[in-house]
Amino acid sequence: MTHWPETIARKAVVAMSPYAARGAATDALHLDANENPYAPPPVVGAGGLNRYPAQQPQNLTSRLSGLYGVEPSQIMVGRGADEGIECLLRAFCEAGEDSILICPPTFGYYKTCADIQGAGIVEVPLTANYDWDIPKVISSAQNPVVKMVFLCSPNNPTGNSLTRKAILDVCAALTDTLIVVDEAYIEFAAKDSLADQIGTVRNLVVLRTLSKAYAMAGVRGGALLADKAVIQLLLKVLPPYPIARPVEAAILNALAPSAMPVHAQRLAETLVERSKLAEGLKASKFVETVYPSDANFLLLKVKDEDALVAKLREFNVKIRDYRSTTGRMRISIGSPEENLIALQAFGVMDTPKQLDRIGEMFRKTNETDISVRVNLDDPSQTKIETGNGFYDHMLEQISKHGNFGLTLSCVGDLHIDAHHTVEDTALAFGSALKAALGDKAGIGRYGYVIPMDETQAQVAIDLSGRPAVVFRGEFPTDHVGDFPVEMCPHFFESLAQTLGAAIHVDVKGDNSHHMIEACFKGVGRALRPAFAVSGSDIPSTKGSL
Repeated sequence: MTHWPETIARKAVVAMSPYAARGAATDALHLDANENPYAPPPVVGAGGLNRYPAQQPQNLTSRLSGLYGVEPSQIMVGRGADEGIECLLRAFCEAGEDSILICPPTFGYYKTCADIQGAGIVEVPLTANYDWDIPKVISSAQNPVVKMVFLCSPNNPTGNSLTRKAILDVCAALTDTLIVVDEAYIEFAAKDSLADQIGTVRNLVVLRTLSKAYAMAGVRGGALLADKAVIQLLLKVLPPYPIARPVEAAILNALAPSAMPVHAQRLAETLVERSKLAEGLKASKFVETVYPSDANFLLLKVKDEDALVAKLREFNVKIRDYRSTTGRMRISIGSPEENLIALQAFGVMDTPKQLDRIGEMFRKTNETDISVRVNLDDPSQTKIETGNGFYDHMLEQISKHGNFGLTLSCVGDLHIDAHHTVEDTALAFGSALKAALGDKAGIGRYGYVIPMDETQAQVAIDLSGRPAVVFRGEFPTDHVGDFPVEMCPHFFESLAQTLGAAIHVDVKGDNSHHMIEACFKGVGRALRPAFAVSGSDIPSTKGSL
């Protein structure tokens, strides 16, 4: 007896047996796939590249199912969300017989895949205000030849979103039709994903990508979320080895627990920049309308088009030209620096303002996995998680008294001791600070602090580019909680090494907690004037630091 979704799938796909691709990797002697027994010539991380990967690598599906909140059996990982679209057409649309429904203007690859498959296309265009005509979508899709409805939300290129209720109403009205919701831009919207309805709404399919919010467009990684019966059919038409091992490794590294706070900070920055860019473009003589957006782009109605195109070419700025289909243009949200250049190209600004100095560092070893993001000009964002509460508090003292933002996450081998966690975070922290300082133009360079409270702590700092540490002080105990006091001077040695700074600390006292806290506070206070910018000169007779 045939059950749904086999009843709407292509007969050939229902009848076929899936290609016998390799399953999860094992320790067996694999002489089954005509592979070369040797690894490629020396390449970093080349282990295993001579062996075919699994069709759905277990570690990857597990991580993405956790990210999106579905069961591993409800996810298909592919080369971007695009491969999910391709597989849907292969599995469910008979060439010359079946159709899909789209709501233009929308993502063009739905139509491309339908054309390649030989499927028909039913169009229910958006209204003049770029709203969806949901009653017409439902009535048009009730034709049995329409096997799936594509709803891009937030929509590309218009940037607006469907309500959750509207999508679920479509699913309820078309129970034997696949309702494919493309959530490529959902992370930028103040809306919840419909992934929590997978397994409850059998005909709902959700597309997710790592290309946008997680910055992996060049990696080509994405996922399709659906009822496990739908996934089983799609795996039949998915190529046997779609996820290359370096791709798997890149995704797992980028989605490591330590990296997630940095992703959150970047996302917050993008949303702020979206508002700034939208407001700036409204002042452009070339822009008539900036449409509201839930995505990482803005749709523009422009005027004096030829002059604008010439100006963009002068600044070597490329935006997406949709004039042939919508009479509009689309601009992506870039970094703060890129957005300032774009505003200049649109004739909004003559000279750029001082940008925030931001530095990032990612460090992964056998003992630790660390992500650091610092903003020397915005102290509002501080989130520190190393697994050692006292150490977190000390790092917070540097950030607070240094008057800069710090997002730092470390997953380390604290079950052994704190040594690697403290040393490696200090190295990564110093590298991020150095990156944020750039060429050090205009900085104060030097910093110092006087004694504080009952503990005498004196600190002097020179951001000379030459690492050196002098630490004088003896602690009365060997630990403060789980923090070994010997790691206090070692922290500053590691920090100085990658920051390129001379750090002198002289501390006296009777309480180890107070002494260490005074050292960290003192270094923060000394860094504040050293980081401060006044003018643009390099503070060195050599002309460089």
